[in-house]
Amino acid sequence: MKFLTLDDIEFAHKTALVRVDLNVPVKDRKVSDDSRIQSLLPTISHLLSKKTKIVLISHFGRPSGPDASLSLKFLVPDLEKAFDFKVDFIAECIGDAVKKSLKEAPYPSITLLENLRFYEGEEKNDPLFSKDLADLADIYVNDAFSCSHRAHASVVGITKYLPSVAGRSLQSELVHLEQCLATPKHPLVAIVAGSKISTKLELLENLCQKVDTLIIGGAMANTMLAAKGLDVGQSLYEPNLLDIARKILKNTTATIILPEDVVISDELSETASTQIVNVHDIPKDKKAFDIGPKTVKKIKDTLKNAKTVVWNGPVGAFEFAPFAEASISIAKTLADLTQQNQCMSVAGGGDTLAVLALAGVKDKLSYVSTAGGAFLEWLEGKTLPGVEALEQNGLPLL
Repeated sequence: MKFLTLDDIEFAHKTALVRVDLNVPVKDRKVSDDSRIQSLLPTISHLLSKKTKIVLISHFGRPSGPDASLSLKFLVPDLEKAFDFKVDFIAECIGDAVKKSLKEAPYPSITLLENLRFYEGEEKNDPLFSKDLADLADIYVNDAFSCSHRAHASVVGITKYLPSVAGRSLQSELVHLEQCLATPKHPLVAIVAGSKISTKLELLENLCQKVDTLIIGGAMANTMLAAKGLDVGQSLYEPNLLDIARKILKNTTATIILPEDVVISDELSETASTQIVNVHDIPKDKKAFDIGPKTVKKIKDTLKNAKTVVWNGPVGAFEFAPFAEASISIAKTLADLTQQNQCMSVAGGGDTLAVLALAGVKDKLSYVSTAGGAFLEWLEGKTLPGVEALEQNGLPLL
């Protein structure tokens, strides 16, 4: 890696501005999944042990200005519970009042600042806002891989004004992704699924030239099947992308696995009546919502021979029990193979994490990414602005 980490800079009695991602799932003002908070523990623990003043900065939601309903203050109890340490809150991000409060804070301490997106300079990557943030601290730590695909002030701009390093979570994420795509052990297998090819087109085009086997599931597999001339009935697919799908199928250097059988129904519900049919026999009035047992067996056999597996997207409409079996079964198999040291496995994306949780194997893969867009863009082969900023900042300091 071409950037500095926590081990490269002395943090003792310094103030560290730590970019985190606290844009966590919330229901009734309660955190419903604290994975992103838990992922911060290694960085927080390290900085506390070094007697550092920790200043946490994050966005939450998409406010168009100050909005009390999107304040970060409600997260203080969750952070204190996770870190087992007192967390102070300041209802601003920049300014003299913030500087005064931080100056009076002890070593070590943790302070959470207000929602970054209350300030228009954040998403505009405004140099003045970046400088105002930088004036609060001695060192900048990016521990928000999930935000590093965005060229915002707190991700990119600030690195021009402070020594900047990667936190433990971001470092771990990049190490695992590097092992998956840049220096993988072969056979390398990727599972890519979801509702639309259009949202993962660049991902498919990149992976089909890098992996040994590409498994395509979900509704996007319907588009691939239609591109091969099959009648997919009333199943969701993208007719305007058939030519592109054919191009992917023709130009790939990977073996592509598509569904051989599917679970069909009239409706997407918990009480749906289902039937398993060969993909060549989908009735014109039915819809495919999951892959069938024959396809699942083929996928499992492929995984058993893999050394590296990357997974993004459930292979069926797992939110409904009649169409969850395939995704859960694949998740359990991948977890077992990982635990047996048969392969290294990396999974990412919100729906994929939900499947792993449903299968009870969220902690049994080699690495599970809490990132969405950043995870996808990395797999697409794109340079992430936040990572690039760390590299440009770090090299002159080495």
